[in-house]
Amino acid sequence: MAKNSKTGKPLVADRRYGAAAATPSKATTAPRPRKARTPRRSRPRGPIGLLLLPFTWALGLILRVTWKLGLAVVVLIAGAAFWYSMQMPAITALVDGRTRGSVTLLDRDGAVFAWRGDQFGGMITADQVSPYLHDAVVATEDRRFYRHIGVDPRGVAGAIRINMSEGRSPLSGNGGSTITQQTAKLLCLGVPFDPATWDSERAYEEDCRRTTIWRKVKEAIYSMGMEIAYGKEDILTVYLNRAYLGAGSRGFEAAAQRYFGKSANEVNVAEAAMLAGLLKAPSSYAPTSSMERAVDRANVVVGLMEAQGYITAAQAADARANPAQLSTAAEARAGGYFADWVMDQGPDFFTQNTTEDVMIRTTLDQRIQTAAETALLSVFDARLKESSEAEAAVIVMSADGAVRGMVGGRDVRATGAFNRATQAKRQPGSAFKPFIYAAALDLGFSPNDMIVDAPLTIDVPGSGPWRPENYDRQFRGPVTLTQALAESRNIPAILLSEEVGRELVRTVAQKFGITSDLAAGPALALGVSETTLIEMTGAYAGILNGGSAVVPYGLIDLRLQGDDAPLMDNAGVGLQERVIQTGAARQLTYMMSEVIRAGTGTRAQIPGWELAGKSGTTNSARDAWFVGFNADYVVGVWMGYDDNSPMQGVTGGGLPAEIWQATMAGVVAGETPRPLPYDLPTMGTRGEMVADSTMTADTQILDVLDNILNGLAN
Repeated sequence: MAKNSKTGKPLVADRRYGAAAATPSKATTAPRPRKARTPRRSRPRGPIGLLLLPFTWALGLILRVTWKLGLAVVVLIAGAAFWYSMQMPAITALVDGRTRGSVTLLDRDGAVFAWRGDQFGGMITADQVSPYLHDAVVATEDRRFYRHIGVDPRGVAGAIRINMSEGRSPLSGNGGSTITQQTAKLLCLGVPFDPATWDSERAYEEDCRRTTIWRKVKEAIYSMGMEIAYGKEDILTVYLNRAYLGAGSRGFEAAAQRYFGKSANEVNVAEAAMLAGLLKAPSSYAPTSSMERAVDRANVVVGLMEAQGYITAAQAADARANPAQLSTAAEARAGGYFADWVMDQGPDFFTQNTTEDVMIRTTLDQRIQTAAETALLSVFDARLKESSEAEAAVIVMSADGAVRGMVGGRDVRATGAFNRATQAKRQPGSAFKPFIYAAALDLGFSPNDMIVDAPLTIDVPGSGPWRPENYDRQFRGPVTLTQALAESRNIPAILLSEEVGRELVRTVAQKFGITSDLAAGPALALGVSETTLIEMTGAYAGILNGGSAVVPYGLIDLRLQGDDAPLMDNAGVGLQERVIQTGAARQLTYMMSEVIRAGTGTRAQIPGWELAGKSGTTNSARDAWFVGFNADYVVGVWMGYDDNSPMQGVTGGGLPAEIWQATMAGVVAGETPRPLPYDLPTMGTRGEMVADSTMTADTQILDVLDNILNGLAN
């Protein structure tokens, strides 16, 4: 091997891998290189990169700011939700949030027939209601109720999409609100009613229902606070008790009682579906408003329940085939006019402005009420054109003044409407005449006393000569008082009124209950003074009961719901002081029975029944009346136009008598006829009743002539 000439060492090639190479000495070891750093993303190069540089920088900035801002918003929302949750009261405090009370009206048998104010049937919890109702509400209003935290983003997005596709603004129409959000809205987001802030409760409720972006945000946060504070079933309980469901029903317990006459824990599938369907639009879908719409909506709810697995296909088919039916009371919707009238009879702080739940027991007889409604409608349907705007009113009353039925107009289902039975002041015409005869009989006149029906002229100071006529413009000559009343002769009524004295006639009428101003002139006898149907019917009740005045009444007693002791008791309020002697009343009853037997009221006859009454028709037939009674009930009927225009071919003995007859026939249906309380008259002279069967016909004629001559002389 060759050697190096300078060193003398042989020339050899260094070994590539050797022990010395693997473990160099410390003195000769090279410094360890640093770990390579991952290179940053290379910035865009060239013109395009320079153009995109500002945008990419801005996007990065936005992303960095947004997630921090989002985190801050989430923290704020969570904090606000927790704050709201800390303010939540006990569930029981939220169940009934009405600021005013309600009135429930019971008929004479204790059955409910009408409601006023927002009804609250009492607290019922989500686990107490019928499971069908529980599921119907969830299926209809919030199918993801048990899977959200108070707000359902999917529901909101779907509602916005629907609204915009139908041309509405995002917040108009469908709201996508959860049951929790709807409950929050019912609670007005925890803001109580303050009279200093809102002019009325209506304004308060409208403000609570207002929809704005900010209010929706508050509603969402408040809803999440409710979810923190309460369980799902608690929230559903509040909703079930506070939702408005039409016809004055606040909560499902009140609605179930109102429409079906049962508790919310007893309703079946069809009834539950109809109740849940009301949540969409209570007034439109209320079965008392339109049963057809209510059934259609209920079928939609049944479909939702079936689709979500709450009921089987067989149950759904059965619910569709057998839709819910209203209770008898709800179906009848009887006594709306009567209920309004009774509400005016109690103190305002327990009726119109009550803050308590009040129960009022009344005199109403629902069977009689139905008879009156049916009679009026049947006669109008059969005898009047559909275009006719004629109106009518009917009252049925006991002899002591207790009102058993009342119809204030052709719309027998109306509430809060003008009541022609109690509010319309109209001229009674010849229906006023019994008070003239009552005054005369009380002075000792006899039903068989004679009076002249002949042309008459009376000089009225300030007006000149007055020449009244009979309705048929004919004169009968000498007639008995009974015949004069039965045929409704005007001249004898005027003569008798003048003879006994107008002031006495006015006094008798007023004491019987005609409180309206009565005419001062001789036309008083023709019923030209305005009065109301309830006054006239009450006055006739005084004749039936033997001569004592009555105060028409409908309220028996008033008590707070749940209390046994009444706060107001009207027992015995009807009968008042005596006006005429019993004998005079019984004679007058006989005379009025002749009106129906053979006079102007023959259309009022009911085979087998003794009846008494009087017709009345004013000038140009602007008013037509028939008022009369059997042994137990007085029925009053008025007919006319609201604008006081004349009717064509209508008299008191015509259509009003037919309505009266149909009403009375319904009242006495199935009952045993009872005789009227009257006395048959005997022949005699005024001031002296004579009973002498040995009198000859000639003697009787002479007595009649003496009576006539005496009358003329007086």
